[in-house]
Amino acid sequence: MIEPINKKLELNQEIIANLEELSQTLFKRWFVDFEFPDENGNPYKSNGGEMVDSELGAIPKGWNVKNLDDIANYMNGLAMQKFKPTDNQNSLPVVKIKELKNGSTDENSNRCTSEIPEKALIVDGDIIFSWSATLLVKMWCGGKAGLNQHLFKVSSDNYPKWFYYYWTKRYIDYFIGIANDKATTMGHINRKHLSHAKILIPNDQTLERFSRTFDDLLEKELSVSKESKRLTELRDTLLPKLMS
Repeated sequence: MIEPINKKLELNQEIIANLEELSQTLFKRWFVDFEFPDENGNPYKSNGGEMVDSELGAIPKGWNVKNLDDIANYMNGLAMQKFKPTDNQNSLPVVKIKELKNGSTDENSNRCTSEIPEKALIVDGDIIFSWSATLLVKMWCGGKAGLNQHLFKVSSDNYPKWFYYYWTKRYIDYFIGIANDKATTMGHINRKHLSHAKILIPNDQTLERFSRTFDDLLEKELSVSKESKRLTELRDTLLPKLMS
C-alpha cells in the first residue's frame, strides 16, 4: 500500500517542478524578452510590436514601470512566542523558515493560539516570502497556520496572485545577493529593497490575457501540492499500522 503512494508523491514532485519551470520560462519570455503572443498569436517584439523608452530601456507600448511594493502588500508575521496557547485554547502550528523550506509543519513545530490577528494567519495558496537568513518565496500548501516574524505574507487587492508571486521570485537572487553582503549581521533585506525593485505592468487587456495562462498554471500547482499533502498524511497514518 505504501509503495504506490510513494510513487505518486514522486510523480507529483516532478509535475510541480515542471509547472514551476514552465511558469518561469513563460514569465521570462513574456516580461523580459517581450515575446508574448500579439493579437495574431505571433511573438510581440520580433514581429514588430511597438516599443517605447522607459527607465528600464525599451518596453512594449502601454506598459508601465513600477516598484515591487506598488503591486503587493508585504505583511510581516508576528513574534509568535507572544501568542502561546493556554491549556484550554485551540492552537495552530507556527510557520518559521524551516517550515517554509519543508513546505509543511510537523510535531516539532511551535504552536500558537488560533486567536492570533488575521494578518498573521496563513492558509493554502498564500504566498510567503522569507526575507531574513534563508531567503525564499513559496506558495504555502501546508494548511492553516500562524506566520512568524521574518516572513512576509504577500497579497494584493489590485493584481492577480501569479503576478506578484512571479515578480517576487524574479528578484529572489537579487535579494539573496543583498543579504549576503551583510556579513556582520544575519543576512536580510528590508522594505527599501522592495521599493528599489523595478517591475513592469502590462496594460489591463494584456494582463487579463496573461492571467488565463498563469492562473491555470498556479492552480494546477496548488491542486497537486494539496494532493501530495493528503497522500503524505495517509502514508504517515498507515505506516505505524503496517509495522505493528
